[in-house]
Amino acid sequence: MSSPALSIEQFEKVPRRVQRPALAEAHDAVLNDLCAELFASLPRSDQRKKGRDYLWCLLGTHGRKTIRNIAMLLGGQAAEQSLHHFVSGSTWDWDPVRQALARYVARAVPPHAYVVRPLVIPKTGESTVGVEKRYFPALGQVLSAQQAVGVWAGSATLCSPINWRLHLPRSWIDDEDRRRRSAIPDEVVPESHADCAVAAYLQITESWGLPMRPVVLEAAGPDPVGTIRRLRAARRGPFLARAGNMVRLVVDDPALPGRGPEPLSAYQILGLARRLRRPVLLPGHSAGAPTPALVAGVRVRLPAGPGGAGADGGELLLLGVGEDGQRWPAEVWLTDMVDAQPAPLLRIAHLLHRVDHDFGRISDRVGIRDYTGRSFGGWHRHVTLASAAHAGAALCEVDGRRLSRTA
Repeated sequence: MSSPALSIEQFEKVPRRVQRPALAEAHDAVLNDLCAELFASLPRSDQRKKGRDYLWCLLGTHGRKTIRNIAMLLGGQAAEQSLHHFVSGSTWDWDPVRQALARYVARAVPPHAYVVRPLVIPKTGESTVGVEKRYFPALGQVLSAQQAVGVWAGSATLCSPINWRLHLPRSWIDDEDRRRRSAIPDEVVPESHADCAVAAYLQITESWGLPMRPVVLEAAGPDPVGTIRRLRAARRGPFLARAGNMVRLVVDDPALPGRGPEPLSAYQILGLARRLRRPVLLPGHSAGAPTPALVAGVRVRLPAGPGGAGADGGELLLLGVGEDGQRWPAEVWLTDMVDAQPAPLLRIAHLLHRVDHDFGRISDRVGIRDYTGRSFGGWHRHVTLASAAHAGAALCEVDGRRLSRTA
């Protein structure tokens, strides 16, 4: 019988001198299979070995996953110089590695949706690529930080990051010296946060050979309607977007009294729809029991934008979600899956919460935010390898649960 699964929490508690044998004994087949496919695009055997070593050490290093700390498991200063070159100074292309990772994860645990999540990465100093001091409304504070967008393959049993896009502020895009020192490619140009999120998703759907699935994302920023218009224009599958109470929409539902041609806020519309609320059971957090909630759905349209944009874009379904006796609505969602029932839509929407949970439980532990170098390519190579480490840990857990059910 195969050895029992070793969770990421259990693995970090194993003494360092025995971590690699312990992990190899428990999950050697899963990780060997993953690495063989993941690094097939690397042209040299020494690169493939470094990739495998880096992934193992992301799973085994205590504390922050800096190159120096990783190198301590592999031989000290000489290993540090070699790994630094492999991640920050090498020329291997991270995109084929991500594609291989995405296809591997999708075969192992077919995704129910792709989840697009922003990521704030606090950093001390301002030399790490993309770092800028700015105010973050969601956090209510000024931070020196990077901002990125991750795309996750999400299902009820596994959520794993498969693509990343680093959002570079104009202070980096327009500074020729910074661009040169960080080796920022010429094709990287200024873009809004909404453009960054949509581009990260479109990249995986256009040429990676992944199954078409709904995309789940935040659209509660300064231009939620613009984000939705970009998704609709791309025509790359259905979407489910969490929006803010203030997003303005045109009611297009005969069941709602007082409807008219003037846009109303989602808060106003869902206030009028209180009598339409129906009970549903929401998925519980982690392995918890389902949670009772109230849901109301209203058919709406986007308001006309400049030049009439959005006026004939078709119906959307506005969903309000809340609990009896609590603030209404607690969450606001928009989707173009207008004929779907609320319960399955909210099971898909719950993947946004599942991604947050798995990010803290696995991604942060394998060092997704720990790259401190100046290199644009170095950041992408590190987060690609950290994503692979997340997938390895998560797939081993899934495999362990399957073994326990069939033992």
